[in-house]
Amino acid sequence: MGGILGRKIGMTQIFSAGGVRITVTAVEAGPCPVLCVKDKSLQVAFGKSKESKSNKPLLGVFKKAGTAAHRYIREIPRDAGTEFKAGDQIKADCFKEGDSVDVTGVSIGKGFQGGMKRWHWKGGPMTHGSTSRRRVGSIGSSTTPGRVIKGHHMPGHMGSSRVTVQNLKVAAVDAESNVILVTGAVPGPKNGLVLIRSAKKKKVKKS
Repeated sequence: MGGILGRKIGMTQIFSAGGVRITVTAVEAGPCPVLCVKDKSLQVAFGKSKESKSNKPLLGVFKKAGTAAHRYIREIPRDAGTEFKAGDQIKADCFKEGDSVDVTGVSIGKGFQGGMKRWHWKGGPMTHGSTSRRRVGSIGSSTTPGRVIKGHHMPGHMGSSRVTVQNLKVAAVDAESNVILVTGAVPGPKNGLVLIRSAKKKKVKKS
């Protein structure tokens, strides 16, 4: 399966058969009803909501697919050779233990931050009366090039951006509860929307 939408529940830990502790992130994955089938992708929904929170065009889409109103609508890739039709449901069992996945989410917003927190600057001297401990300082020369170079690290808005963590492993799948346990950390806050897809750049073990 190409992917599935889910809700980040939080982090926990499990133990392998050999007694090794594994840090995992629990994701409530699906069920995601299929709204529309395209050549290379599927339009799916996630998170049931009240009909009053959707406009009439969206309600028409849900009615045509024969499903209830949902909060999120996204497109996910579809594997070649798979057959889907509107109204089908994608559940957590589309992945199995050991699969490599890429997880995409919106990172936690940090607001407006200075350069030391945002870009991990070393900072200025702390002694001898220095007043430039956490300041920006010089950002370019006045004559040549006479401007600030694009991409210069500066204070500004931090976080709240789309982030993808690649090559995570599926540690366990609970099909009855629609929960997928993914090794490591997943971007975004608790209850945040995440997209789990089959890994595009699978790591190859060196012999």
